[in-house]
Amino acid sequence: MYISPRAAQARNLSLATVNGTLTLIILLIAPLGLAAVIINTVLVALATYCTAVISDRVIRYLQKDSTSAELIGNSPESNIERRSQSSDLNR
Repeated sequence: MYISPRAAQARNLSLATVNGTLTLIILLIAPLGLAAVIINTVLVALATYCTAVISDRVIRYLQKDSTSAELIGNSPESNIERRSQSSDLNR
């Protein structure tokens, strides 16, 4: 699955916004000071965004390795040879 960097950025920001909003709602119910609620909300949103960016980089790294592994057989230095025999066609 390919996703453009701009779409990944939008997805990560929306994910962080949703998690931050949910955290804000939950923390406003709890008997905490306003500063603690705001700081915790910002930290949750920042942690969510950073986690999403890191996971995107890990996925991109793993997909790059699998793509190059699929292309190894197509290189000119490859020792794989195609053989066509008439007995193969009769099966």
